Amino acid sequence: MKNKSPSNNEKERIIEEAQKLLEERGRKPLEMARKAILEEEIESKEVKEALHYFITEYWHDLARPTLMSICCEAVGGDPNATIPFAVPLSLISGALDIQDDIIDQSKTKHGRPTVYGKYGKEIAILTADALLFKGFTLLSQACLEIPKEKASKIIKTIKDMFYELGDAEALELNLRGRIDITPEEYLQIIRKKAADVEAHTKIAAIIGNATEEEKYSLSKYGRLLGMIIIIGDDLMDVFEYKELKNRVKRECLPLPVIYALFNRKKSENLQNIIISRKFSKELFRKLMIEIEQIGGFKSVKQTINQFMKEASNHLRNMIYSEKLDILLKAFTIQPTVYIYQIKLVSEGLTPP
Repeated sequence: MKNKSPSNNEKERIIEEAQKLLEERGRKPLEMARKAILEEEIESKEVKEALHYFITEYWHDLARPTLMSICCEAVGGDPNATIPFAVPLSLISGALDIQDDIIDQSKTKHGRPTVYGKYGKEIAILTADALLFKGFTLLSQACLEIPKEKASKIIKTIKDMFYELGDAEALELNLRGRIDITPEEYLQIIRKKAADVEAHTKIAAIIGNATEEEKYSLSKYGRLLGMIIIIGDDLMDVFEYKELKNRVKRECLPLPVIYALFNRKKSENLQNIIISRKFSKELFRKLMIEIEQIGGFKSVKQTINQFMKEASNHLRNMIYSEKLDILLKAFTIQPTVYIYQIKLVSEGLTPP
């Protein structure tokens, strides 16, 4: 028997609980990260302004510190013990985000100018460097306050994450301009990029003195949650004209488009739109309709549901997994909202 999808009221409850959790657990580390970077003395007006813009207006990542807090708590650890690590990791993650925008030449993201788009390539590189240096300085200080064995495991986890993320970025460069990408090929890159989220769950498990079984479960959960988040971002890119235009022209195509193009018999019109690179708003609407009719969004929804099931299975042996389950469900609900809105557009209706 198939599990019933949650009702709209249930979805609203889950989103509200997740938002409350994010605010309660993620706000303090985020504010500490902001304070740490803004207290640095920087003479360059441009870099100082770019850092201020990024850390106060652009970067609102509550998810990573929240995830670390509740993972540590789930294995019986003190959630506050994650804060000295969540702060530097937030800065490091921010630096990686800016570097990603530089590589992809993304001038806007989700309706806001990126640091690259607002200040240019050179200032964006220097801003990312400042975040990285501060992040690693605070990380080294945090590691001095814990046993050496734990610190070594945390450093190795971060090192492995960097190499896997770098590998994913390099592999993704080879997908630019291609319309023959298989879903499996792109999903393997998404899996590698999800090393970021897995690293946060793994480090939290180490801090919380988790058993080997608990570490394994939280690592798998983190990897799958990371993949769901990345696929959700791909859906957001499809729904936003400027984002999709940039991805068609300069980046790898998002997953819904890849799924639709994989159906060669039905995707001829879609292929012509992508190949033309002439991306008007009218063609943007047609492209969304084509993806919906071919089944690209349906395939994405099935993939998200599959990853959610797998992640849920890894929580079964966790005694205190309720909050982890709430976050998982919340990040799964959000992409389905975009799919629903795109379906309305494809039917000639106006999304709510």
